[in-house]
Amino acid sequence: MILKYNYWYFLSALPPGVCDQIIEAGLTSMHEQEAKYGKDSSNAAVGGWRQKTDDDRIPAKAASINGLHKKGIDSEKTYIRDSNVAWLNDPAIYNIIWGFVKKANEAAGWNFEWDYTEDLQFTKYSPGQFYGWHTDVGVDPYRAYDPAIDTYHKNADGSIMLDTFGNPQVENQSATENSNLVGKIRKLSVTISLNDPSEYKGGNLKFDLGPHGKTRYHTCKEIRPQGSIIVFPSHIYHQVTPVTAGTRYSLVAWNLGKPFK
Repeated sequence: MILKYNYWYFLSALPPGVCDQIIEAGLTSMHEQEAKYGKDSSNAAVGGWRQKTDDDRIPAKAASINGLHKKGIDSEKTYIRDSNVAWLNDPAIYNIIWGFVKKANEAAGWNFEWDYTEDLQFTKYSPGQFYGWHTDVGVDPYRAYDPAIDTYHKNADGSIMLDTFGNPQVENQSATENSNLVGKIRKLSVTISLNDPSEYKGGNLKFDLGPHGKTRYHTCKEIRPQGSIIVFPSHIYHQVTPVTAGTRYSLVAWNLGKPFK
């Protein structure tokens, strides 16, 4: 899919007070989550949701699969994500996000059809944490959850792999019981920078725009200011580079619609 604009952003769109409220809500949810499950909310993954403590896995950090191979590192023995997450479902926040998604979708000329937004992901990146190269859209649309069909990730000893909170990790991560998601794909992704860039170093949102353009890799420094919002098609490869100091807070939203025809 050739796009005139690979992303559309709104500089400092949310006032600091609103950003601070979202951070407070996110941290509260994170603490409640940790208290409920008795574990922290760290999220480290490779391919599926394998924890970073499995075997001798090492962080991929900012490296691509080819980059890892050039270093002599087996990409299957790395993890591509390390962050702390919590989930928000606040109508007031949705109302804010929808307005910017609609504006970006029209202004960028994408005009994608979408009609639903998943739960909002509040993410905390501390020093050393990152999210390697990935896209937000899966190979297949979301489908209804069917335990008779789904299989699970397995550990080396054959036992079922568990997530951070002790739940079995389904191989098809699209499995869901939410009828609003079934048959749809992620079309437009949103990232909101919640805290002032002076509070952390690193942690840049970076795009891979493909090998045939003038510039393949683009670091979105323009959306670092607090309250800045970026909207981009969910199929575009992107990453969050490792935070080297301080803490980065962000809010992510995925907007869904029927598959492209």
